[in-house]
Amino acid sequence: MGQPVERESAEAAPSELPPGQRLQRGWPVTHYGPVPRFRPERWEFRVFGATADGEKRCWNHEEFTALPYTTVVADLHCVTKFSMLGAEWGGVPARTVLEIAPPAADVTHVMVWAEYGFSSNLRLADFAAERTIFATHKDGELLTAEHGFPVRLVVPHLYAWKGPKWVRGVEYMTADRRGFWEERGYHNIGDPWKEQRYSYQEEPGDGPEL
Repeated sequence: MGQPVERESAEAAPSELPPGQRLQRGWPVTHYGPVPRFRPERWEFRVFGATADGEKRCWNHEEFTALPYTTVVADLHCVTKFSMLGAEWGGVPARTVLEIAPPAADVTHVMVWAEYGFSSNLRLADFAAERTIFATHKDGELLTAEHGFPVRLVVPHLYAWKGPKWVRGVEYMTADRRGFWEERGYHNIGDPWKEQRYSYQEEPGDGPEL
């Protein structure tokens, strides 16, 4: 299950928080819509779109949770302005998915799909970052349903909405396309250190036209 990771201090100096964020103790539940019911016999994780071999790859729940497990210690920055520091996330690195089901050479972005058709787009480089992880655990415990069980994506260097709860698959794309919140006024990239919260802040090249 990976090597133990040194935990960062929960006490944060102001410089450790992105601009406009406040330190959060505990983990508030934030999401849009109802919490889906997990049905293991129906659950499937898919990788599709512009794959290197043109084929779709699927795992059932047992197969997905049998993939190599690791842990990363990383912060979670919510666009609603709270930050949770030093959480230990356990699960399957996004890089593992990329290695097992590689994208075609011309893929530039991914769309991460979740329950109820929810989606979030990411640049391939953000998805492939070392600490991007399909988390099944937090601090050694299985995620609760409210926090995304059985799988949520964590992209520590971006705002938390870029990592959906209840993930069901990844689509490889050769051009960018906005996801659910990105179509509804959120910034296409979502870098908390640049305070990229809303689409009106976007610079040329940050994303496709609304």
